[in-house]
Amino acid sequence: MDNMEQLITLRKQGFYCSQMILLKGMEQMGKTNPDLVRAMHGLAGGLGFSGELCGALTGGASLLGLYAGKGTPEQEEDPKLDFMIQDLVKWFKAEYGEQFGGIRCEEILAGNNQNKMTRCPLMVSGVIQKVNELLVENGFDLSGLDDE
Repeated sequence: MDNMEQLITLRKQGFYCSQMILLKGMEQMGKTNPDLVRAMHGLAGGLGFSGELCGALTGGASLLGLYAGKGTPEQEEDPKLDFMIQDLVKWFKAEYGEQFGGIRCEEILAGNNQNKMTRCPLMVSGVIQKVNELLVENGFDLSGLDDE
């Protein structure tokens, strides 16, 4: 099953963009965390379906945080995290914001439900790819083994 088919399957199972990005990221790390996936639901539909910032973008930032953020008192956040998120936002604005009229769900979907079926999977797939590129460029092991 290719990446797009997997995303369609996840959507049919009731997951949203932000959740799909974390599910795919944790899959490549060999991890599962239903509590984290559940928490990501709050980002769906542009922050609780308010139409605000796109869940694919916030999900991508969250996935970067999963790799590079602080998780325990003993851990330090990686100083590259904020720069990677800034690069992701800049890329997202150029890649999708210009094309779809902004980076908020309301702007991207433009009141057309068909846009949800075409634009969202495209953006989720693109964000996953871009996040992986940023992680590799910044020396992270996509398997997540270097954070243990």
